[in-house]
Amino acid sequence: MLKVSHLTKEYGKVLANDNISFTVNDGEIAVLAGPNGAGKSTVIKCISGLLRFKGEIFIDGHPNKTIEAKKVFGYIPEIPAPFDVLTVEEHMEFTARAYKLENYTQRLQELLKRMELWDKKDKLGKELSKGMQQKLSICCALLPNPKVLLFDEPFVGLDPHAIKELKNIFMELKNNGCSVLVSTHMLDSVAEFWDRCLILMNGKIAAERTRTEIQQKGEDLEDIFFKITEPKRSPDFKAEG
Repeated sequence: MLKVSHLTKEYGKVLANDNISFTVNDGEIAVLAGPNGAGKSTVIKCISGLLRFKGEIFIDGHPNKTIEAKKVFGYIPEIPAPFDVLTVEEHMEFTARAYKLENYTQRLQELLKRMELWDKKDKLGKELSKGMQQKLSICCALLPNPKVLLFDEPFVGLDPHAIKELKNIFMELKNNGCSVLVSTHMLDSVAEFWDRCLILMNGKIAAERTRTEIQQKGEDLEDIFFKITEPKRSPDFKAEG
């Protein structure tokens, strides 16, 4: 489970995240949606421990910056940053050693083959295309079998095969009880598998819906999204808060 309570992040006088609270349950895929500049990436970076913040964040019951939390946590950033002089396989080995994994060789091979990187296992990080870097980032994050996974715009740069495989992986993670948070501004890319959607606007959660609520109320998620993020199109609309 991922639990965010009263998350507030300021950059000087700029309030990027304003008292944000939400939960991603075990076996749930949540989407953090919003236009560019809404504060999505700041939320992701706070959860992953890359930024200081006010509030509380718990990963599988542990404060997010503790070793216990990091052992069960995986993060796929929007912009992958592989090491220039490590090969694809060495990146995976480095991850396995960092997490102190045992008997991981078969899973390592399976992940690289699944993302079509096995034949690239001896390529250096600096030799990889943007898409291959993204695939490698995904493989490294999945190797330790984390209980909580964060994806920041995961489909950017991926080829059709990798997109299909990643969508299958999302469903497998869900069925295995993993808590998954996906940050994106492209709702159509996650339409098949989301369980909960958090729409962020101006650093606040303007609306939260579950798939069940959407279906029961006969709402359309994209309509809700555009009414919040483009309020001029609907002058009578008032964002929830």
